[in-house]
Amino acid sequence: MKYNDLTSRFLKYVKQNTRSDENSSTVPSTQRQVDFLNNLRAELEEIGLSDIFYNEKNGYLTATIESTTDKDVPTIGFISHVDTADFNSENIQPQLIENYDGVSAIKLGESGFYLDPKEFNSLNKYEGHTLITTDGTTLLGADDKSGVAEIVTFADYLIKHPEIEHGKIRIAFGPDEEIGTGANLFDVDIFDADFAYTVDGGPEGELEYETFNAASLKVEIQGKNVHPSTAYGVMVNASLLAIEFNDRLPKNEVPEKTKDREGFFLLTDMSGNVDQASLSYIIRDFEKDGLTRRKELAHQIANEINESLDTDRVSVTIQDQYANMYEVMKDHMYVVDLAREAMHNLDIETDEKAVRGGTDGSKISFMGLPTPNLFAGGENMHGRYEYVSVQVMEKAVDVLLEIATLNTKGEK
Repeated sequence: MKYNDLTSRFLKYVKQNTRSDENSSTVPSTQRQVDFLNNLRAELEEIGLSDIFYNEKNGYLTATIESTTDKDVPTIGFISHVDTADFNSENIQPQLIENYDGVSAIKLGESGFYLDPKEFNSLNKYEGHTLITTDGTTLLGADDKSGVAEIVTFADYLIKHPEIEHGKIRIAFGPDEEIGTGANLFDVDIFDADFAYTVDGGPEGELEYETFNAASLKVEIQGKNVHPSTAYGVMVNASLLAIEFNDRLPKNEVPEKTKDREGFFLLTDMSGNVDQASLSYIIRDFEKDGLTRRKELAHQIANEINESLDTDRVSVTIQDQYANMYEVMKDHMYVVDLAREAMHNLDIETDEKAVRGGTDGSKISFMGLPTPNLFAGGENMHGRYEYVSVQVMEKAVDVLLEIATLNTKGEK
């Protein structure tokens, strides 16, 4: 179905910078997210939703679409995040490519970059679609502004069509998903839904209820810096120790060399000199025991390097980020079945592979609210090659409507 305001709503959202900041101690981590949520609150008020509430303690904006049925049916929640990833998000200038031919390279503004099907073969499936791309200098922000636009459009449509029978629906928009902290303070009791979905997935048909187990790894190294002329037997080069630490990790267990259910270590940041150095990693594994083994390996490497030195110079700090949501979802597969049936009714083929990443739904599920993830349409997310299809965003809204309608078939 076509929705008049979906594209314009999405374009408005992505032009507002909402990048999060992992070095911040505030909630949300950036004022620009608060500003966006305040604008969104005003839009929800204008649409006519009820119970609109911005929770300053956790940065979540919530609202209610009131029931239109006399049946006692479960309350559904739909959730998306407003922040974008750590790539340039200032002065985003989206491009609309109408009736894309599925084979041509798309020039990304005057940046010198191209979105080329020879490199990104996902473009081949979008013949005839209207694509929204970047201008090559920023990310787009479809992760997860597409989900935000889809949920708001869905809410707007239901308010304008009270003849559609549905139960009570709760919606939520939260901060800081990209830095892994947004859902930490999510309040399941205040949200008051029986089950929920994050609308934060990628291409059409994605239905995700299994994620990585995840942790962060920080390695701090203290060297000993002296003048090179007197360095023999004295100098300890922290940067070289950092290289040694990284070289001892499994070389093929990195994102660019793993797929499907294979885990990895990802070096996300490094800095250093002779005196001190630091490494930042994320660790991922679908199995809990596999994540434990990766943590143990990091400690083992640090211990072995320290044993070869005059004193302990390598320290490791590991923090768990989220767990595989399937541990919860396996006992609540009716939530998945409902989404699967909705997509089937719309002739959308589901893609139910385990997601090589995480969503707020992982943490929220472990809080007692089963929350699998639905597709929102984004491709090549987190960088200059990001794009989304308008038609796929429309189908995402269709799925939300179909889930809401199907939910009235079974009472509590």
